[in-house]
Amino acid sequence: MTTYHDVPADLLIEELSQRLEGNDAINAPDWAEFVKTGTHRERTPDQENWWFIRSAAVLRKVALKGPIGANHMAQHFGGPKDRGVKPNRAVAGSRKIARTVLQQLTSAGLIVNSTNIREVNLGKVITPAGQSLLDDVAHSVRGAAEEKYPGLARY
Repeated sequence: MTTYHDVPADLLIEELSQRLEGNDAINAPDWAEFVKTGTHRERTPDQENWWFIRSAAVLRKVALKGPIGANHMAQHFGGPKDRGVKPNRAVAGSRKIARTVLQQLTSAGLIVNSTNIREVNLGKVITPAGQSLLDDVAHSVRGAAEEKYPGLARY
């Protein structure tokens, strides 16, 4: 069986975002069309479905790096801030977006707080439902991944 480790992230996130659009628990808030995704950005996102793409990317990150919290998740989506003539510095992305996406994924039943399952580290971890969703999406994009990257057929 193909897992989310076996396929490239770009194909996985694209298909996963389309599946998350059908979930009633995950929807973009009213303020999502006006907000920047971090202080290192100059404008709002261009894509109409950027909220679902971010939700899919966050779900994949929780599966790979969990237990992980909102602050660490915001750092993953940060970037270099242009400070004029001074050298660029790394800044974190929006914590409000990271926190809201994690809350929506929790209400959808795809992730859970790690204190509920007696983990040593605090943060969010993936649930069996989230794991099966990621694996189903990875299995469905396996053919497209082998077409785009012919070397994957060996694995």
